[in-house]
Amino acid sequence: MLIRNELPEYRRPLTAQDAEALRAEAAAEVEGFLELRENHKPTPLYSLGALAKKLNVDGIYIKDESHRLHAGSFKALGSSYAIIRLVLENASSQLGRAVNVSELHTRSVRDIARQMVFGCATTGNQGLAVAYGAHLVGAKAVVFVHANISKERIAAIERWRAHVIRVDGPYEEALAEAARACARSGAILVSDLSGTGDEHAAKFIMQGYVPIISEAMRTIPNAPTHIFVQAGIGVLAAAITGHLATTLGAERPTIIVVEPERAACLYASAAKGNIHKIAGNAPSVMAMLECFEPSHLAWRILSRQADFFMIVKEDDAISAMNQLAKPMGNDPAIVAGESGGVGLAGLIRLAQDASLSSRIELNSNSRILVVNTEGAMDLSRYNQIVGLSPLVVSAGLPCDGI
Repeated sequence: MLIRNELPEYRRPLTAQDAEALRAEAAAEVEGFLELRENHKPTPLYSLGALAKKLNVDGIYIKDESHRLHAGSFKALGSSYAIIRLVLENASSQLGRAVNVSELHTRSVRDIARQMVFGCATTGNQGLAVAYGAHLVGAKAVVFVHANISKERIAAIERWRAHVIRVDGPYEEALAEAARACARSGAILVSDLSGTGDEHAAKFIMQGYVPIISEAMRTIPNAPTHIFVQAGIGVLAAAITGHLATTLGAERPTIIVVEPERAACLYASAAKGNIHKIAGNAPSVMAMLECFEPSHLAWRILSRQADFFMIVKEDDAISAMNQLAKPMGNDPAIVAGESGGVGLAGLIRLAQDASLSSRIELNSNSRILVVNTEGAMDLSRYNQIVGLSPLVVSAGLPCDGI
């Protein structure tokens, strides 16, 4: 369930292009875009002191992305940032001059955005983010959903006036149909699953996630020794890992990438020694991470800079949701969706096994950072798993973190 990165490229520097996209200056640029959003403020970072004591570590800190832009998920950062950048590029081309983000809501730029259509496939949150981003700039969104997405997640996408098309098959079939439809119609495919040679939108998406880690590193009382980050195709994990590699170098924390046992494409790639597509198995409760092929862009970064890859079981994810909703001691109650607490699930699993803990040097001096990537995006599923409504859980949650 835990393997060390022993790939030949491990610890090699990032490519110049990847380092450029994830450097400190890039984080500042993305944060500059965010500051112009009227509903923006940094997401809270909470300390889980009682849980840290139980697990015999010095500290556990959780960055709560369920508050991001009132969209409920970290995905609101990446895809909306990519859409804004793509609109500004198109406007610059059509108007024959450089157009910056301060002009996003001017009539001339809005008229151009209104003619643009953005498409994507989704396991849930990506579709919500693309719908949200398109709505933000006045463009249109078409979202292809696979067969296992719940009605509540589809309804959340449709609330942003996106056109939803259902595909009878897994995520990969929805993605293939989205790519075909965009190619036929001229719509812009917003996908972080790079590998076709065109990484333009994917790199913007990854870059858009960097504020998660840059905000956390400014806020955390003491630098983390370990970061557990969940992954589907790996773009969030790559953004965090790549940013720390470019800003801290050899002094960065140990990075552990955590995936569902039923959809562990990065783990399989690390085990086999090269990027690897796996066969789909039974559906996972961690539906937002149910991906079977890594992003080539993400793999290029994680294969060089991630330290460990691990898998967690279905019960681990459910246990982490309940741990966050019903905390011990004075720890805050946190609403985490089925995929939101998977990084924490990985920490808890390793901390309970002395032999695994020793492999990553997890001990009483360790300070751990994890990310809650989503809130209760599917209310009925959340109520079923936790036995409480998100409103009840969040009633006692402080709003500003530490």
